[in-house]
Amino acid sequence: MVLRMTHAAAQSGSIPFRAGMPGARALAVRTEAVIRLVGLRKSFGEQVVLDGINMDIRPAETTVVLGPSGCGKSVMLKHIVGLLNPDAGQVWFEGRRVDTLNERQWREVRLRIGLLFQMGALFDSMSVGQNIEFPLIEHTTMTREERRRRIAAALETVDLRGIESKLPGQLSGGQRKRVALARAIVLEPRVVLYDEPTTGLDPVRSDGINELILKLKREMGVTNIVVTHDLTSARKVADRVVMLLNGKVLADGTYDEVARIRDSRVQHFLLGQYVRGDDVAIPEQSDTSGHREPADTL
Repeated sequence: MVLRMTHAAAQSGSIPFRAGMPGARALAVRTEAVIRLVGLRKSFGEQVVLDGINMDIRPAETTVVLGPSGCGKSVMLKHIVGLLNPDAGQVWFEGRRVDTLNERQWREVRLRIGLLFQMGALFDSMSVGQNIEFPLIEHTTMTREERRRRIAAALETVDLRGIESKLPGQLSGGQRKRVALARAIVLEPRVVLYDEPTTGLDPVRSDGINELILKLKREMGVTNIVVTHDLTSARKVADRVVMLLNGKVLADGTYDEVARIRDSRVQHFLLGQYVRGDDVAIPEQSDTSGHREPADTL
């Protein structure tokens, strides 16, 4: 049973999809889903990780996914970008079913989805400019000058300027996260996925990342999906909060609506209270090849 309270209707009007970057266009805010998960199920061996997830992600909103470690948050993200295939159920993107696509067909879809990895995943041997340029070289026919302008614009968007020649090792943790975000948006995606975007950052740098998430939605019309344990971040950026537990959607609504739900499992999580028997974390998972991986790592 999903604990749900009435969610405010999406605002009407239009939001600029890209501010100050090439290819600016308007994106009308609509209520139909950009991403739709229908009866999504996934198991690793005998461990059920997703157990019939149904979820619609509305455009130009920030959906924050909360829940204890191992509840299926990052596994859900992997299905959205086609890194995992469901055992049952469907994944839809922009009105097209995508879980049945082959790798070549997925390539087109992934170009419209940006991904910010938990630790940034920058190439240490490449400069900042080369890191951001990498997807442009791989996926576009832009000239070097066009790529240079796009890189500069992406860095401007994340409030970093003139650092193209620096190496990741010369940057602070917060700066590395911003560079990784610049790389995630340089192809002008419609959706950006964030896997624990504030992990390892102090409160001030974490708030800087929160402000960027809000900025991307406000100025670019981006649809954000944020997986996090950071409740301060969730409260600030979320238009909608979805809480997962034991592979199911436990609660769905605005942060304040979810916080008013009296279910003890919701309250224990939001208050950070451990109660004996509440530890539902899954220490690790395995795929069908027997490879072991952390439960919440993309």
